[in-house]
Amino acid sequence: MKKKNKYDKRRAIDCKLLKKSDTHKGYCKYLVTIAELDGTIHKQPVYGKDMQGALSRLINTEITSKVENRLETSTGFVFFVWAAAFAGPLLITGTSTPWFLAYAFGSVGILVCLAALWYNYINKKD
Repeated sequence: MKKKNKYDKRRAIDCKLLKKSDTHKGYCKYLVTIAELDGTIHKQPVYGKDMQGALSRLINTEITSKVENRLETSTGFVFFVWAAAFAGPLLITGTSTPWFLAYAFGSVGILVCLAALWYNYINKKD
């Protein structure tokens, strides 16, 4: 639907509770109606414990997709973060002890764990 939009940002204009989750206790499925800047209106299903959590998850999902699109075009940034996580402990501790290897692999492991937790949070479904 095309309609004149009086706002300068995208807006969630309606949010309805569709059903409670059968598999994840405490979660519900919501249907959010979003008004775009060009006047188009579309609906998006979102999951959350409450309406505020569902809207927060929707925003986080959209931010994550924007970051993913940017990272696809700039692989140098991903390499820089990986190299900094791997080489940072070497610069801090030096090579006098072998602990820098454990710190280096540990920092990369922490990055991987954080990415996995974020992915699970964003993609948690009904």
